[in-house]
Amino acid sequence: MSRATGAGPVHATWEPRPAGRWEDAFLTGNGHHGALVFGDPVDDRVVVTQHTLVRPNGGEHARPPRLAARLAPLQDRLLAGDRTAAETFTDGRPLQWVQPFHPAFGLRLRRTGDDGRHAYRRSVDFGTGEVTAQRGSWTSRVFVSRADDVIVQRVTDTRLTLGIDLDHRLPGAPVGLGVGHGALLTPEGALLSLRVRYPDSDRAYTGVTLLAVTGGDTELLPPGARITGARSVLLLTRVRRHTGDLDVTAEARALRDLLTGPRPYDRLLDRHLTLHRTAYHRVSLDLAADPAERALPGSALLGRPRSPALLERLFAAGRYHLLSASGLLPPRLTGLWTGDWRTAWSGAFTTDANLNLQTACAPAAALPEVTEALATLIDRQLPDWRVNARTVFGTRGAVAPSHTDGESGLTYHFSRAYPLHLWTAGADWLLKPLVDQEETSGEHDPRTAAVLDEIALFYEDFLTRTDDSGHLVVVPSYSPENRPANASWGALNAAMDLSAARHALHTAARRHPQRAAKLRALADRLPPHRVNADGALAEWAWPGLDDSYDHRHLSHLYAVWPLDEINPYDTPDLAAAAHRALELRGTENDSAHGHLHHALIAARLRDAERVAAALARVLDGDFFHASLMSAHYPNRDVYNADAAHALPAVLIEALVQSTPHRLVLLPALPAHCPRGELRGVRTRFGATVDLGWDPHGARAVLRPSRTVRIDLRTPSGARPLDLVAGEDRVLTLGAR
Repeated sequence: MSRATGAGPVHATWEPRPAGRWEDAFLTGNGHHGALVFGDPVDDRVVVTQHTLVRPNGGEHARPPRLAARLAPLQDRLLAGDRTAAETFTDGRPLQWVQPFHPAFGLRLRRTGDDGRHAYRRSVDFGTGEVTAQRGSWTSRVFVSRADDVIVQRVTDTRLTLGIDLDHRLPGAPVGLGVGHGALLTPEGALLSLRVRYPDSDRAYTGVTLLAVTGGDTELLPPGARITGARSVLLLTRVRRHTGDLDVTAEARALRDLLTGPRPYDRLLDRHLTLHRTAYHRVSLDLAADPAERALPGSALLGRPRSPALLERLFAAGRYHLLSASGLLPPRLTGLWTGDWRTAWSGAFTTDANLNLQTACAPAAALPEVTEALATLIDRQLPDWRVNARTVFGTRGAVAPSHTDGESGLTYHFSRAYPLHLWTAGADWLLKPLVDQEETSGEHDPRTAAVLDEIALFYEDFLTRTDDSGHLVVVPSYSPENRPANASWGALNAAMDLSAARHALHTAARRHPQRAAKLRALADRLPPHRVNADGALAEWAWPGLDDSYDHRHLSHLYAVWPLDEINPYDTPDLAAAAHRALELRGTENDSAHGHLHHALIAARLRDAERVAAALARVLDGDFFHASLMSAHYPNRDVYNADAAHALPAVLIEALVQSTPHRLVLLPALPAHCPRGELRGVRTRFGATVDLGWDPHGARAVLRPSRTVRIDLRTPSGARPLDLVAGEDRVLTLGAR
């Protein structure tokens, strides 16, 4: 078998013109601060974002509804056959969104003296996180330091004349913001600050930019500064969210400390690269694409949806953006970026599909930075999860919300049509990447064990009702964001709820051996999945509840992906029923996350044609901006990170799948990827895999860190495989 040939995939993207829309701006970030870089030589704009920037929205009902005393009567009615009983299981409040994510300000550099005669190019290097724009002798470079948590921009030219200011007037900025500017000459050049106070709130945020000017003159033109005749300008920017007033002097001093020593830009970049470059280059995908296509700008490549070069670049960009959006928090619906205060769906962390899909590839794609950010979010919000369980259900333990702004973990986003306060599977799904990461690394995180204990406590108290066969009943039960064709949204025994409960209890049992027998016994009392009259895995295992097939969510196939409960090897009959359910599922409103969720499940069921078809719907549907960040709907409608961050997971699942005791190679290879190489993928049994393939066969190199026997599944068949820690194992596969 020959390896993928050519110079290798491109770990960058570029455009021949500045970004005209913020959606097309190139992105850089460190999981705390983000920057959207337009790269215009005459009016260079950088929209600054920061993960904690959410606008206070009153919070009158920002607590879970007090419904615990009404739970038992609701359960009685549902078990007695009242299919609309959950319609009134609410406190009557209107739908309330979580606090919306918003941008901080635009850093604007207006330049004079540009004649526009020279060629222009802007690019983003995924391996460094550096965004560069060039025309003639003018160059702008921007990155967000993972080491020093600062946005760094350097502009150079033969004689720079610039006006620089911090501009809060971004699209959708609300009326009533309290805005204050500061400008001060310093030995380095100047210090600019912008304080923005939210209407009717004691909350505010402050941006501080230190200008270090080489050559030329600096003068203040409030609210900004003007630089004349300089050779270079270095800008260091941070944003803080706070109450009261921020000590701008202390912030300036901290930024000034970063300028010590010669060549500060290069020194800051080197410190950043030690962390960013190491993480980014752990995994790579080479699909032996045409070098001429690899050389195209991203916008041109998007016009070739069947090009292997496009999949290579989207894979690289997806891992880059996911890494760049993860640190203080995991990625939001918009990652870490937005240029508009009117962020769709509040720019929240939506946990009934979106956040879960975005973080799905992290363990296999060797991005523990992402799972660490997710673990931090969960650990910080666990006290609120306990309040949810106690207030809504009257139980011990923890229940995760369907939406969070990153501050509150309380359940208060729900309505009659979206009774998300009834959903109990969220904590298990959020923990799944953390459990996978533990299996991958072989290291146990006590935070994960603690949350699993809380989830198990919830199920011990909540799972008390039984059916006529003695099986436990999940009641009420909700399958996001769907309803039975012949009942209301709040129902019984949603397939996702059953699988989540089983998985959480068994996983908790492995982490807490002193309670293992009790937890496993509880899990074993849950009912089996139901196959409906169409031969499909039913979305509700309760007899008499009919499926609604045309929906963007595939919650009922949670047992297939991301869990391993249903698979073609151990449960072939249920896998066939799950496949039938996938065949019958519609696309509803054409959401990107629905297509890629479909592809992930199809990959687990070894359906390469369905994986390719789902990918094609996204690549043909104009879902990607020139920035290679994605949209929620076709025709680049609604900026959203789901597709960008989930696409690497789809490609990995199509090529390599693993459990703690199984490795599956090439389970669902799309036909338009006949050759290639995937390097550095991590498995859940503690080995790294390099896989190469072409029409003549495949070759895999396994580098195990643990001694283990696994079940090897390939297109050539199945066999046991013994791996020894520290001993590489080479596998050669015949033609497919």
